[in-house]
Amino acid sequence: MTTCLAQACSAIVLAFSLMLGAAPAPARAELPPSPAANAAGIIAVPSAHGIAETVERLQKDIAAKGIMFFGVVDQGGLAAVSGVPGIKPSKLLLFGNPPLGTQFLGANQQAGLDWPVRMLVYLEAPGRVMIAWTDFAWIARRHGISSLDPQFRMAGEVAASIAAAAQKK
Repeated sequence: MTTCLAQACSAIVLAFSLMLGAAPAPARAELPPSPAANAAGIIAVPSAHGIAETVERLQKDIAAKGIMFFGVVDQGGLAAVSGVPGIKPSKLLLFGNPPLGTQFLGANQQAGLDWPVRMLVYLEAPGRVMIAWTDFAWIARRHGISSLDPQFRMAGEVAASIAAAAQKK
């Protein structure tokens, strides 16, 4: 049974790597360190760019990794059109890897509340743009999924890698 589980996990990791593109996955040392989540399970890191360029860089990195991109919701724009004052600019990106994400849904259907992956780009203060997403370890705990720790860890590393695309000049 353990051998079958190990083989299944290896196959999943291989499939995810293939989905990310033909290039081999970077060595673990090349991945950015995983940022710490706050008590609500949110990870937020600063961008080195404005909102538009941050979104563009994130989208390019998502595409370069072969990850499916679903769209951008301009939350700040929707607030302005709706006549809601005082909402700072923010854009929500939706993306994911169905072969990976659907494993979480298979473990607990309610995990669909957290899939596809969402990454928020927002203006925290004048000149300070942030990138935020939900910590995958927190999502695993929220939905009581303990059987997919390697997959959740991989998803977290990929999200941090995507965010890193906008953290450097």
